Amino acid sequence: MQSLTLHTRVGKDGMLKIETPIGIKNAELDVTLVVHPVAETRPIIEWPANFFTEIIGGWEGAPLIREPQGTYETRNEFK
Repeated sequence: MQSLTLHTRVGKDGMLKIETPIGIKNAELDVTLVVHPVAETRPIIEWPANFFTEIIGGWEGAPLIREPQGTYETRNEFK
């Protein structure tokens, strides 16, 4: 048994057309199709209410300390 996951789009005619090579020729197959609509995600166009007052500066634990970063290696420049 072989499982394939495809991402496709249904056309304006409401027909789902699937053409994919599966490596089997001249054989009878049982095919199971599970249709799972993809949730449309909308981009964030504005910050949530009170985002900056609740998130920024909201750390209440021990003070954060940035440890020394050390020195960086010198790399060869490629031209």
